Amino acid sequence: MCTVTYLPQSGNAFILTSNRDEDITRHVALPVNKYQINNVEVYYPKDPKAGGTWMAHGSNGFTVCLLNGAFTAHNPTGNYKKSRGLVVLDFFIYKNQYDFIARYDFANIEPFTLIFVKHSSETVTVCELKWDGIKTYHTNYDASLPHIWSSVTLYTNDVIKQRENWFSEWAKNNELFSKDSILMFHHFGGNGDNQNDLVINRDTKKTVSICCINKLNTILTEIVYEDVINKKIYSNKIISA
Repeated sequence: MCTVTYLPQSGNAFILTSNRDEDITRHVALPVNKYQINNVEVYYPKDPKAGGTWMAHGSNGFTVCLLNGAFTAHNPTGNYKKSRGLVVLDFFIYKNQYDFIARYDFANIEPFTLIFVKHSSETVTVCELKWDGIKTYHTNYDASLPHIWSSVTLYTNDVIKQRENWFSEWAKNNELFSKDSILMFHHFGGNGDNQNDLVINRDTKKTVSICCINKLNTILTEIVYEDVINKKIYSNKIISA
């Protein structure tokens, strides 16, 4: 939930990848599985503590990814009404991001950023929702370009800019974006600083997993989930009707 990249592919295809940086005392998440939410089939890795997730792919055409924080680092109050990971799942009750923004009760939820990737039979759209604890902010992105996001709760503005530069250089040196190439970046991107590389190893926080949702075409999606702590890799192939 702390570093996310988006890569455009031809047609309505795309690749969305997330490194999850978490407290080392937190339980390891359950691998990707299929769940039913409001008649939508939703595939996601599950946090066993709160039951939520940071990344989900739905049969309604939406892929959603969570980052902690909005614009700046904040001091948690510790008495929020629900986990931000449950907000990701709540989204699938609504028609789209606009319906979600208009009707969802964000009050007393810790600040977060959600990335939405919507695919139809011909097009892909990318947008961002930020909740700063007071109001929401919605931004559309150019889906034909690669993008990277880093959580403001773990990385300073200077480090976020540095990571954007790493990603930009990586993109320039990769003429054809692929699942394998972006996973290599999510594993090894950086300059050898284990505090701020794509895979971090801090005193109390580590990169615990990497999840890659590879939308190959109209009917086929591959989800690769790597449990970094236990060195296990899982792969799901989803065929849409």
